[in-house]
Amino acid sequence: METLMTITAGILLSIGTYLILTKSLLRIVLGTSIFTHGVHIMLLSMAGLKTGAVPLLGEDAAAYTDPIPQALMLTSIVISFALTAFFLVLSYRTYKTFGTDDMDQLRGSKYE
Repeated sequence: METLMTITAGILLSIGTYLILTKSLLRIVLGTSIFTHGVHIMLLSMAGLKTGAVPLLGEDAAAYTDPIPQALMLTSIVISFALTAFFLVLSYRTYKTFGTDDMDQLRGSKYE
């Protein structure tokens, strides 16, 4: 199961990288969102998809789940949501100010 999750994470990371490298600003925002979903799945698969007892039971539990990857993933989800919201607002303001979302036109003619 970890192999399937790692392959899925790799596919999401490659799609996110492709979208980040495009010219449209909205595709860049969607690419960062898909990229962070790939990172979430990679964190989950690196921790191992194990089942076990709650880690607060005491010393008599035979197997317990590690809470650190879950805490890291929850923190990553909150950060990615805030970053996506910020990117959407920033891209909206950029579109309203300049009238385009093409990165080549936003760069200007000085850099061509």
